[in-house]
Amino acid sequence: MTPELPRRAVLIGAAAVPLAACGQAAKTEAPAKPTPGQVLATAADVPVGSGVVADGTLITQPTAGVFEGFVARCTHAGCALSTVTDGKAVCPCHGSAFGLDGEVLRGPATQALRPRAVAVRDGQIVVATADATS
Repeated sequence: MTPELPRRAVLIGAAAVPLAACGQAAKTEAPAKPTPGQVLATAADVPVGSGVVADGTLITQPTAGVFEGFVARCTHAGCALSTVTDGKAVCPCHGSAFGLDGEVLRGPATQALRPRAVAVRDGQIVVATADATS
């Protein structure tokens, strides 16, 4: 005779497995390790007042001609950031939001994004120097 599981236990388990898988996929994805001089994007790919994520780097252009780079990992739990919408990068795991300057706009994260040096060369955004935070 096979013991029966309570219906509640089955439902809770069925709901938890897909959620856990989604969180782990975003969190455990291997971080990119860009090298100095590596081309990340073209300057034209990064809209003014917005940003893009390329090779593990969040590149923003808060004002025309000013580009900033950050490690595209949430400082709360290390989840990968993948997009910028309405002037902010939102973590897909727990909803932390970061501004174009890397500062925390909404928690649970409490620390700003780690900077990554970028430069514009011949219209391309490149990794400017090696950083210890990649």
